[in-house]
Amino acid sequence: MSQLVRTVRRRIRDEHGSVVYGVERCADAVVHAWETPTQTDAAAITDPLRARLESTGVLAALPLVLADLVDSAGCTLPASPVAAPPYVVVTSRGPILRATIDPGRLVVRFDTFDVERDPQPRYRRLEGVRVVVSLE
Repeated sequence: MSQLVRTVRRRIRDEHGSVVYGVERCADAVVHAWETPTQTDAAAITDPLRARLESTGVLAALPLVLADLVDSAGCTLPASPVAAPPYVVVTSRGPILRATIDPGRLVVRFDTFDVERDPQPRYRRLEGVRVVVSLE
């Protein structure tokens, strides 16, 4: 694991716990509306999760988190990130932050849902939020 990835993980843990918690609460609210413990329709996750993230202010905070993570890693962004692609994407697994920086593409995933693909996709809520940082 690179030093940059370790720095970003540490920064998320030390400075952005409230955002991680906000993502978790939003995912919990999405699941609360389900009639069964799993979901087969990705849009049944993505659309309500995005709406919940937006209504709670978490979506607006994510570009600020991304900018801070890039800065803490000693890198710069070519432009200010916004809560839209390519910087912030809400997927059926959770929000993803992306930034192209000098060493490569920084990707931070806030996984809140897992998908099992046999025989058809079936989504289930993870316990908590799994933060995955990579440099591609």
